[in-house]
Amino acid sequence: MTDRLNGKRIMITGAAQGIGLAIAKACAKEGAALFLIDLDRELLEAEVKTLRLSGARIGFSVASITDASAIAAAVEQAAVEVGPLNALINNAGVNVFHEPLETSDDEWRRCFDINLKGAWNCTKTILPGMIAAGGGAILNIASTHAFTIIPHTFPYPLAKHALLGMTKSLGLEYAAQGIRVNALAPGYVSTRKVIDYWNSFPDPAAAKAETMKLHPGGRIASPEEIALAAVFMISDECPFMNATCLTIDGGVSVQQHN
Repeated sequence: MTDRLNGKRIMITGAAQGIGLAIAKACAKEGAALFLIDLDRELLEAEVKTLRLSGARIGFSVASITDASAIAAAVEQAAVEVGPLNALINNAGVNVFHEPLETSDDEWRRCFDINLKGAWNCTKTILPGMIAAGGGAILNIASTHAFTIIPHTFPYPLAKHALLGMTKSLGLEYAAQGIRVNALAPGYVSTRKVIDYWNSFPDPAAAKAETMKLHPGGRIASPEEIALAAVFMISDECPFMNATCLTIDGGVSVQQHN
């Protein structure tokens, strides 16, 4: 354990697997106290047990970020178990990919409720305590979908564009109160969701190879590489970084490709 995040009390959503879990492990390694939220009780409890064995101070709640009252209760619980929260990482999200005219109202609501309103539910609950304490840091896990468009992924890019807009708006609104609000935009990451996507094709190896060919370096990111960036952005090592977005995609969003 090191102390880059000593004194940080961080709530992380979607923390039982993938990028969220990698961020939780990296933050715990750097000395943060954590309060983890996820819907999957079995996965979450197993990972919390492992993290506690490493000596990390961990609290958790099985809750949906779309339920504002559940998030309010979780924040109160966090204050008891790890102390008043002074950092938030809005990681929980869901892929909702359709052609625009084939998008049902239910899918539209699901996309925005989880990818945008859920992040706002957490933020608006934690912000007052941060302001009262004189500062804090919020990191929204966005996506390269927040500034690029891939056909047939509607309405996911709309929600991620809006999340980036919320990042900038809140960063400006509360800068004078010592609050930093930033975003991190991963591209392709080797999570279970991406692996399942490859496996949905008749030839998973070929599908994976096509993804790799898109990238200048011939590979995609690991969740741990995204976590390294998250640690930096939630730490006090970038005190003047605010209302902005850091892209972690190996350069794929810069180049033109089919």
